[in-house]
Amino acid sequence: MQEQPPPKPKDPLDYPFETVPPRGTTLEVAPGVHWIRMPLPYALDHINLWALDDEAGWAIVDTGTRTDENAQVWRELFAHAPDQRGITRIFVTHMHPDHVGMAGWLTRKFNARLWMTRLEYMSCRVMVSDTGREAPPEAIEFFRQAGWGEAAIERYRLRFGNFGKHIHALPESFKRLRDGEIIRIGRHDWRVIVGTGHSPEHACLYCADLKVLISGDQVLPRISSNVSVHPTEPDADPMSEWMASIEKLRREVPDDVLVLPSHNEPFRGLHLRLDRLAESQHKAFNRLRETLGSEPRRVVDVFGALFSRPITESDTGLLGMATGETLACLNYLIARGEATRTLKDGVHWYALTPSTPA
Repeated sequence: MQEQPPPKPKDPLDYPFETVPPRGTTLEVAPGVHWIRMPLPYALDHINLWALDDEAGWAIVDTGTRTDENAQVWRELFAHAPDQRGITRIFVTHMHPDHVGMAGWLTRKFNARLWMTRLEYMSCRVMVSDTGREAPPEAIEFFRQAGWGEAAIERYRLRFGNFGKHIHALPESFKRLRDGEIIRIGRHDWRVIVGTGHSPEHACLYCADLKVLISGDQVLPRISSNVSVHPTEPDADPMSEWMASIEKLRREVPDDVLVLPSHNEPFRGLHLRLDRLAESQHKAFNRLRETLGSEPRRVVDVFGALFSRPITESDTGLLGMATGETLACLNYLIARGEATRTLKDGVHWYALTPSTPA
């Protein structure tokens, strides 16, 4: 008789909703807080958006990527809405296309104000300005130093500047979100909690009255957020910011909240999830230290220590995220004096410092 594989361990988080909202409809998850599920044209095939009762209408948190399908889903939502109130304002947690892509379309359609943190708005405008440009020499050098081959570099050249194609033009002005400020939305106060690492100035929204945290990409229940170094700031240390943001959320938000993440399902168990994210990252650092302890390595040589799936040069998008996150881990060790970087024949090689245990 063939031995059965052991059962998968039960997820310790609590998921209070058995179903997701069907396309073009909403599901109320707390008084005046509605869940919207929007399709994405990527491997991660959905994003969660949130509609908050704002008395005169609905405040929307995040918007989906710019696609014809998403525009149609928004039209279905308007058609199925239980009342005829419109959108009062658009909150965007951060600049990534799945969050900000339809914001410009919605702000113009409803004459509504866009609310974002300053760095997210400005960074988005800068990224959109790359549309139609050729890949800059600094970016090509960045990926060559990481160990990319010429075929991968050429695919990167062809993909460069596509960011703006996934985003409707942003409005020319916005309302700035600031860390710690209190915003009245309908009958409730929501506090802005800014996290960093995944993006420059990511805004979460916390309502103590409702015991709800809209976490965006700062806390996801089943997957971890990408934390990357980019060609524009090759010596950045976003992983330090990410780890500090985990501690900040644990400190400022109680454990009994309902967490509304951008991907997967709403859940309870915030502090456990934050602890596991931090623990998982420290384990990744230890695997990286062990890999660097034997001999110097390039960025592309240490993917196996950090990721559970193979990373090949044929998938430029996945290769780019893996390269960015690996560099974030390497720069984290360098910032702490645990690793060194040496340039040889145009490629960076990384090694542990002699005093760092492998």
